[in-house]
Amino acid sequence: MKIKIAVIGLGYVGLPLARLFSTKYSTIGYDMNQKRVDELMQGKDSTMEVEEELLQKAINENHFKCTTDLEEIRKCNFYVVAVPTPVDDNNRPNLRPLWGASETIGKVISKGDVVVYESTVYPGVTEEECIPAVERVSGLKFNVDFYAGYSPERINPGDKLHTVEKIKKVTSGSTPEIADLIDNVYNSVLVNGTHKAPSIKVAEASKIIENSQRDVNIAFMNELAKIFNAMDIDTQDVIEAAATKWNFIKLKPGLVGGHCISVDPYYLIQKAQVYGVLPRVMFAARRLNDGMGDYVANQVIKCMNKKGILVKDSNILILGITFKENCPDIRNTKVVDIYHTLKEYTSNIDVYDPWANADKVKTDYQIMIQNHMTNKKYDAIILAVAHKQFQDFNFDSFKKDKAVIYDVKGILPRNIIDGRL
Repeated sequence: MKIKIAVIGLGYVGLPLARLFSTKYSTIGYDMNQKRVDELMQGKDSTMEVEEELLQKAINENHFKCTTDLEEIRKCNFYVVAVPTPVDDNNRPNLRPLWGASETIGKVISKGDVVVYESTVYPGVTEEECIPAVERVSGLKFNVDFYAGYSPERINPGDKLHTVEKIKKVTSGSTPEIADLIDNVYNSVLVNGTHKAPSIKVAEASKIIENSQRDVNIAFMNELAKIFNAMDIDTQDVIEAAATKWNFIKLKPGLVGGHCISVDPYYLIQKAQVYGVLPRVMFAARRLNDGMGDYVANQVIKCMNKKGILVKDSNILILGITFKENCPDIRNTKVVDIYHTLKEYTSNIDVYDPWANADKVKTDYQIMIQNHMTNKKYDAIILAVAHKQFQDFNFDSFKKDKAVIYDVKGILPRNIIDGRL
């Protein structure tokens, strides 16, 4: 079987994977967004996950192609789904993107083809939600006419060290033979190989606990930060001291945003309750982490009050709005919670982020940001994201004589700040 790959969804996960597959296999990327496809075919990636040189090489030398035309992926026989798995306003799993992608594949899949899902889901989604959609549209029978697998994405947006080819991947398949086939395809393009899980459900579960574990760990550090701040003890000092023990896990408190850690636990929480299990620790961690933006804003207000700075109608600068440093990803960023809490006291809030797309921020959050600094002076400056541009930021040039500097990320010199997590 000569493998011809189609990757469905060309975002932060799908594009790097498709580009990597194109080094060994005939690969087509499919996305419904024509603007995105046009941008990629010009060799440019606005997510900054794939360097222009690599993307252009894939297009020009490996014949990698991006398209919105379903007919162009009909001749493929190995379909990889990498679409978002968001939650709704009530934090319930929203499987519509997955259903849509499955129906899309159902329109083009042929006998003997394989479909592999990469999107993060709770155990059972691939076989109980996605495959029936493919069957319904295609008229083909699962594990007779076509086959499936699951290989959870592990891409870390903005991480130039742990790139897709260096990540060890978990793979799985609906039959032992298909599991071997899928494992071999992924293994052929990965530097650090794969781990073949015994079932699709095990592979699904492995991914969701990776992010849930991290969410719980960070929530513990955030709770410690709240305790120590109330006791007037510096949390970072406590962590440094505790980290001298060999088995202490060194993590920092902070805002938990993005499309993975702040979303994925809700999928497992929802499914657990179907089985009569109430995941109290995970639920408490989510609630605590979701409230940290509001907590930071109130800490800033407290610092301003202590200095005798009137919060009402004050000028406040927030440095950074992306959910993490050195990348343009604004999905589910908790910096907006800082903004909205402070907005109750003053409308004079500026957000400066040299990485974020101003139009996208305005569309998604109705917040106007600036990509360049002006000569304005501020009553409070909040370092919310540790972009490299902020590490040598001249705070004196932009703060008033009496002003507050609050360090969410814990990277600024102690002598220039008034508070930090």
